[in-house]
Amino acid sequence: MTALIEARNICVRVGGQEVLHDVSMQIAPREIVTILGPNGSGKSTLLRALLGILPVSHGAVSQRPGLRIGYMPQKLHIDRTMPLSASRFLSLPGRHTQAETQAMLTRVGVPEVADRPMTGLSGGQFQRVLLARALLTRPELLVLDEPTQGLDQPGEAAFYRLIDEVRDETGAAVLMVSHDLHVVMSASDRVICLNGHICCEGTPRVVSNAPEYRALFGLGTQGALALYQHVHDHDHTHDDHTHDHDHAHAHAHDDKHGHHHHAG
Repeated sequence: MTALIEARNICVRVGGQEVLHDVSMQIAPREIVTILGPNGSGKSTLLRALLGILPVSHGAVSQRPGLRIGYMPQKLHIDRTMPLSASRFLSLPGRHTQAETQAMLTRVGVPEVADRPMTGLSGGQFQRVLLARALLTRPELLVLDEPTQGLDQPGEAAFYRLIDEVRDETGAAVLMVSHDLHVVMSASDRVICLNGHICCEGTPRVVSNAPEYRALFGLGTQGALALYQHVHDHDHTHDDHTHDHDHAHAHAHDDKHGHHHHAG
């Protein structure tokens, strides 16, 4: 198969509840794909299923034989009592040499942090060290779960530029989960809009104009805010939704439509 990784009609149940229903997708070599969706839409669950960490209750996930994956988790807790330097942290999983770890820290833009404790790094530095660790495996597929969480907008934009450069230099495909609507749109070849199932997918331009995307995320500059507050399931008819999407709605769509969201 030409795809690096493929899901065919997968369903995933967590705690007895179906979190993902009938999801099919694939990642091609060198492609940057972003999964977007509100809280509880199953984004991280889909990543974990694709990586084989979570079992699927229906369907199948296949990976190209011998596929090298670099994974950057959403959260990583470092013991604050353990004086672990950035270079030591990078040498732990694969016993990389000091020259290799220093070269990778330089490549991701933080050569100065090698001897600093991980617990003393800024949010942006910490994320770049996590990226360096993922890249040390020389991945064919780089998987990033909310990689810019906690970064300000300039920090987000710089991080996505770095991801694009890494793809161009290494030829790695990139699969990201994100909620950074506006920045991530310009950083992706293809966007998958998820809310328990795939609502729409395509190029950023196509997806951002799709009614399903607008139903989930609202319109205009309020989109990022609406992402968390406007989480109604758009499977229902929209006849009763004549309200203006430019304001954030926090009223209880879930109760009205009997749709319950589960943590992703």
